[in-house]
Amino acid sequence: MADVNRGNRPLSPHLQIYRPQLTSMTSILTRITGNAMLISALLIVWWFLAAASGEGYFAIVDGFLTSWFGDLIMFLSVLGLWYHTLAGIRHLIWDNAVMMDIATAEKLGWACLGGSVLLTLITVVLV
Repeated sequence: MADVNRGNRPLSPHLQIYRPQLTSMTSILTRITGNAMLISALLIVWWFLAAASGEGYFAIVDGFLTSWFGDLIMFLSVLGLWYHTLAGIRHLIWDNAVMMDIATAEKLGWACLGGSVLLTLITVVLV
């Protein structure tokens, strides 16, 4: 028999009662950083192509990438690269069915976030 209340029931999990978890947010952030690194790689390829094209075009591209906006993009790219790397290591750990309880998984999430910031600052200062 057809369910007459089917259209009145909320979808599960309902957005008004669902509390985002750290592990789900870090998973989404891993996907975002992966796509952002593709854009960063295209910018670096653009810089190399400009270097091969000639001095005039290279000066334009280099001026963009060494401006404050270009520096911001590259800084965020390094942050995304470190985060994506640490999140990948976390997933390799989970692939072995280790550290999957909720408390440890949240600690790994915080370690990915904090570690990526720390490693980014070390990279920017040393390089």
